[in-house]
Amino acid sequence: MEEVDVEPAITNIPAASVGTHLGFAWGPGDILVYETLYKASGARGSGCPCIHEVRKDEDIYSPILRKLFNESHHIFVGLQTTGEDLPSKNKKPQFVSISKNYRSVIRACMEELQQVAVSSKVADVATQYGNHVSILLAIELIWNLCEVLFIDAAPAGSLLLHLLDWVRLHKADVDEKAREVLQSESPAEHYDYWNVVVSYVLQGRLEEARQMLVKQATLQPAARSMYKLMDTLLSKMPFYNPGGTQTLTEFDVKWRHWHEEVDHCLQDNSFASNKHLEVICKILVGDEDTLLEHKALLSTWYHFLVTRLLFCHPTVKPTELHYYAQSCLTMFLDSRSVPEPLDSILLAAFEFDIHQVIKDCSIALNNWWFVAHLTDLLDHCKLLQSHNLHFGSNLREFLLLEYASGLFTHHSLWQLAVDYFDHCPEFGRVYLELQIERVPLDTERKALKVLRICEQRQMSEQVRSICKIMAMRALRNNRLGSALSWSIRAKDAAFATLISEKFLQDYCARGTFSDLDLIDNLGPAMLLSDRLTFLGKYREFHKLYGEKRSDEAAKLLLSLMTAKIAPRSFWMTLLTDALPLLEQKEVIFSADQTHELMFCLEELTSLNTTAPGTDRPMQDEDIELTKVELLRLALARNLAKAIVKEGTVEA
Repeated sequence: MEEVDVEPAITNIPAASVGTHLGFAWGPGDILVYETLYKASGARGSGCPCIHEVRKDEDIYSPILRKLFNESHHIFVGLQTTGEDLPSKNKKPQFVSISKNYRSVIRACMEELQQVAVSSKVADVATQYGNHVSILLAIELIWNLCEVLFIDAAPAGSLLLHLLDWVRLHKADVDEKAREVLQSESPAEHYDYWNVVVSYVLQGRLEEARQMLVKQATLQPAARSMYKLMDTLLSKMPFYNPGGTQTLTEFDVKWRHWHEEVDHCLQDNSFASNKHLEVICKILVGDEDTLLEHKALLSTWYHFLVTRLLFCHPTVKPTELHYYAQSCLTMFLDSRSVPEPLDSILLAAFEFDIHQVIKDCSIALNNWWFVAHLTDLLDHCKLLQSHNLHFGSNLREFLLLEYASGLFTHHSLWQLAVDYFDHCPEFGRVYLELQIERVPLDTERKALKVLRICEQRQMSEQVRSICKIMAMRALRNNRLGSALSWSIRAKDAAFATLISEKFLQDYCARGTFSDLDLIDNLGPAMLLSDRLTFLGKYREFHKLYGEKRSDEAAKLLLSLMTAKIAPRSFWMTLLTDALPLLEQKEVIFSADQTHELMFCLEELTSLNTTAPGTDRPMQDEDIELTKVELLRLALARNLAKAIVKEGTVEA
């Protein structure tokens, strides 16, 4: 068995007694833990009768994070059909755009969580949402870096510009400080003034730094020339323009000239009389000691990395990043401090080790959302083609299956998971078939949703299973129409026969049919079983009789008996239904038809007399005998009239 990369986290069960033996049962998205009767030696306590639910993924139960899952689902589905007819090189702008869409969803969710955390009066809730914000901040930071390095794949020159944007986006506290300084009565004398100026320089926001320095220059007329020199140096610093005509080599030459000019000013002690300007000048030449003195303003080693590249190596190539990243991490962190998981993930990204990034994120994060969607996007960019897993599925499919399986445990998000399974060509259908059977069919509406999903994917076994469950539930609740409808949908002949029997019994008891609309519109479905066919045809007989179409009604009634479609237990009812037709003035049944009815009556009465005695009340037997006598009399009269009529016609 392969060793795990990290020790699994320990989950405490608060109510469990110390030393007790715990049993557990795996569920699709959680574990049920319970105390067993087994007692280890030395164990104390009477035990706890409770069953504890240990959830694997708590995030899906957060209403705000559910928005993240819903919004990202739409982006995911759109990505699967993006630019299928375009060549690979033309797809990059689309993939970058999709990546930004994912990040915008993360950021919107993060802002909403932040608002809730700030407004919440319950400390635990505020802490919980605050933790979610921290996790999403880290996720967006990693995703943005992966977008720059892997998806956009910016070359030398452009790479640094993208990294600057990356740092500025994730180090936005300088703007809050700047607003506070500018809104004060005397900005240049504010205690945070120089921190804001230096922070702007560290982020390469030199235009904002120049605007702030103007305020200080107006307060110190004697040092105006010094401030003007600094303003000139800041304004002359070249930045590479990817869309311009200047080549990277030309930019490098121009930057070196500027760097030499700044270094010359430093060597000449041009700013010796102003320690703040001297510090800025040292930063501009990329003095490492000065940069490290401002750890508090940089706050992270990757901010230090980008600032160092800006003022020392602006034409850095992607392949050189890992060297600078490792050295900056080592220089920035205290020798006694251990890198956080986020540091390891970012370092792996700078080393262009995509699989290590995904692996570390899978371990560090508490759900599969991030790794599943990022891996899917990277796979579409053809960056994961060389990496297949030993157990059949590629990395993309494995992560999507895990993520979608987690969604299936939620009462509403399970519908999103269906699309994820659909886009897993190898095991997606198998997973869907297994998971769809676990969806609780709480309402008929939900059952119809599940059924539609199964029917669209030709999952005939699951369709039958759902219909049978719903039919049985309807039958238990004495909703015969619904039960019959579900059994027809399931194409279950045996169950349809059973429900048809129930309909006929109900008719015998009440004298009318329930759910007439359903029975009237059975159509070809009535051929599913003989009993269902009889039910449909018997109802048709009643309609014909009600419409005064006596001849057609009589033929249908006779055919139901002679074709043996009608159950014998129902023959007496059919013969009783024939009575009004037999008693009419006009002859409806011919002599032959009357003989057939007589034969059926005699067969029925002979069976009743030869059958073993039953416990029927005497009153019921008297009623049956009366019916038989009336039928015999009516049949005899009709036979006489039919013979006379037929004889008269022949004559």
